Amino acid sequence: MANIVIPPSMLPEDGRFGAGPSKIRTEQVQALDAGATDVLGTSHRQSTVKQIVGGIREGLAEFLQLPDDYEIVLGNGGATAFWDIACASLITRRAAFGVYGSFSAKFAASAASAPFLEEPVIYRSEPGTCRLPEYTEYVDAYCWAHNETSTGVAAPVRRIDGSREQGALTIIDATSAAGALPVDIAQTDAYYFSPQKAFGADGGMWIAALSPAAIDRAYGIEHSTSLEGVLRWIPPFLSLKSAIENSRKDQTLNTPAIATLIMLHEQVQWLNNNGGMAWATARCAKSASLLYQWAERSDYARPFVADPALRSNAVVTVDIDERINAKQIVTTLRENGILDTSGYRKLGRNQLRFGVFPSVEPADVAALTACIDYVAERL
Repeated sequence: MANIVIPPSMLPEDGRFGAGPSKIRTEQVQALDAGATDVLGTSHRQSTVKQIVGGIREGLAEFLQLPDDYEIVLGNGGATAFWDIACASLITRRAAFGVYGSFSAKFAASAASAPFLEEPVIYRSEPGTCRLPEYTEYVDAYCWAHNETSTGVAAPVRRIDGSREQGALTIIDATSAAGALPVDIAQTDAYYFSPQKAFGADGGMWIAALSPAAIDRAYGIEHSTSLEGVLRWIPPFLSLKSAIENSRKDQTLNTPAIATLIMLHEQVQWLNNNGGMAWATARCAKSASLLYQWAERSDYARPFVADPALRSNAVVTVDIDERINAKQIVTTLRENGILDTSGYRKLGRNQLRFGVFPSVEPADVAALTACIDYVAERL
């Protein structure tokens, strides 16, 4: 492959377009430096770190426009850990899942492997499309992803008709959606995410907006028994009750990554100071539209998600014509400082994928499209 050098005048100012971990702003790194001697390397049980956790919880409540009786709860382990926490502490017996990509499938797989739960009910559709779970008898939780990171599909977030009457919770994976896509939190009972996407921090932590019903469920399951009369064993790390009680003290069960807390706190303040969810989601929509319009005009690229109503404004996926190797485009862009544009590996498509979270400048997205055209023409 010939060495292709993109003219410096064409390059974006910042070349990070990853779907996660995503771009970390300079101001977040500066916040780390400001806390280098009095926060980093200090006890997370002391007031300095607890004030940061409290600021995160208050800031996210403001950003998500949290109903008064909901709570922001956080813990260690990332959204992957929260799948197991939900199986241990939120699903009583059986859940129904919408599955339309790798990450929505992984949560369903966790429920299927839990020995104390009944086999989940799966409503499945092909990657690039979406299917929500339907009303199902004897189900106590409905679960799906607001944004399927692997495919760039954004799903509606609304309670399934009849779910409240049957006492079922609505549990939404918002890992790549929170902070980038609009949402009515009152339509959910657990809206959970990790901070390495729109909130521009590192992973290894989960955050959840929980309804009173979800909190009651977590406390009730902790002391419940199975049909066989056996008390459900919930490891302390997977106890949502423990996470709730620690969060109310502005701390976590075990030691968190202090650097992640600092970066998350700075990002939440930045988002709220710029206009909150309305500003953030509009900015992401602008960046995404630049990519979709470019792909629709292109003679070698097209949006992977065929239905415009399902196209994500957080993660954009674009199919490339087979006459051009998408991996060569990705490699060439990386050699020119434009990073993390490869498609999701398990899809196995000739594809590019871009994270357009709030930290990404729309002007950089416009420059990105011009750079892709420059490389594709020479390939």
